[in-house]
Amino acid sequence: MYCQFYGLKEKPFNVTSDPSFFFFSHKHKEAFSHLFYGVTQRKGILVITGEIGTGKTTLCRFFLNQLGDNVKTAFILNPYFSETHLLDAIIRDFGANQRNKSKISYIWELNEFLLRESKKGNNVVLIIDEAQNLSPDQLEQVRLLSNLETEKDKLIQIILVGQPELNRRLNLNELRQLQQRIMVRYHIAPLEKEEIREYILHRLKVAGAANRIHFNEDVFQLIADYSAGTPRLINIICDRALLAGFSAETSQIDEVILNRCLEELVIK
Repeated sequence: MYCQFYGLKEKPFNVTSDPSFFFFSHKHKEAFSHLFYGVTQRKGILVITGEIGTGKTTLCRFFLNQLGDNVKTAFILNPYFSETHLLDAIIRDFGANQRNKSKISYIWELNEFLLRESKKGNNVVLIIDEAQNLSPDQLEQVRLLSNLETEKDKLIQIILVGQPELNRRLNLNELRQLQQRIMVRYHIAPLEKEEIREYILHRLKVAGAANRIHFNEDVFQLIADYSAGTPRLINIICDRALLAGFSAETSQIDEVILNRCLEELVIK
């Protein structure tokens, strides 16, 4: 609605996980480094956690885009499956052959796929998002998949991504074997206050703002206070602020506009 008014090529504050808008905050840079290390060094199982809206999925999409052609990937977004259906979804996303629809045949086919890719010199990465929703039985299945290996390397690198509840689930006594196989862990914290201004300006630049939109300095502080550094909340606030600026026919986002937006959003 407001893109033409501001001369934007796209909306800068969508809440979708668009890797083209990925912002290298201090914490996201560290998380990326952990992912890169874990995958390239074939560490097996990696765990990335963070509160809702901290950019975990965007990080994963950005990370996948940085991998070379010698890395085959599968990205499971909503793991609300049975153990067998989860295996089916993984194999489908890898594009591997499917002959029979039984748990044993799925594992056999996946192992054959991994061995073929290994012989080609390829690495294989599986990302399971919203992993806090996996049942203990599904997580045990993940552990069994991580056992697929050669004498020297893990055949598949598994990245579990989820909210902090994932760590609590992984700490269950019945999953202690899985816990011992987790070689890389990282928790993504919200943006630091001094990064919020940079984050907003970064997204405006990517969307093509070219200095046509101006946020007052005090506005950045208000956004920091209300969002507590959570990127998704920052996006919601800023999107509403741009809409309010459009309605007022101004490209200057000041405290009056922002406070009105915050009252309407009822963000606590």
